Amino acid sequence: MAAARLGWPRVGSSVLFLCDLQEQFRGSIVAFPQIVAVAARMLQGCRILGIPALLTEQRPDVLGPTVPELGAQDLPRLPKTAFSMAGAAAPVLRDPRLRHVLLCGIEAHACVLQTALDLLERGLDVHVVADAVSSRSQAERALALSRMRQAGAYLSTCESLLLLLLRDAAHPKFKQILPMIKDPPPDTGLILGGPLGVLGGP
Repeated sequence: MAAARLGWPRVGSSVLFLCDLQEQFRGSIVAFPQIVAVAARMLQGCRILGIPALLTEQRPDVLGPTVPELGAQDLPRLPKTAFSMAGAAAPVLRDPRLRHVLLCGIEAHACVLQTALDLLERGLDVHVVADAVSSRSQAERALALSRMRQAGAYLSTCESLLLLLLRDAAHPKFKQILPMIKDPPPDTGLILGGPLGVLGGP
């Protein structure tokens, strides 16, 4: 339990949630290409480490399919109308081994926020991949990140989470992850974006 309180994710008890990275958002979300690129990197790292991933689409009949550059063509697409991913993810959430959810996607102040709150309410550790989360407005994004942090979610980056999961350069998968760490992720310009920044609020 001490590890859970410290927010230290473990490979055998984690899952990656990819929230609504769909075509219709392409022209309206701030730094959309960079957000998708970082989420794709997170997905690649999780695949190497053997961490399962879950992908949702919000009203795909209206908002279109998941963008191909995410590289998630092999994942089942779970449609939803609720803003939270929790309902669509119900079978995964029933796994007693699950302790940590790594969360990427859009929009920060809507589906990502409500997913985080839902998961926190269920007693799970939520690790928001801040460089893979955005909204149409930087102010909405900043306030949503602040709200999630206040509620008990951990704000991190793709690189930091991969290193937390590895724990040791002697990890057998480290050399496969290393190119993703050496190659800086796309700079979204959003980590401290918005009026409050990531650490805004008490």
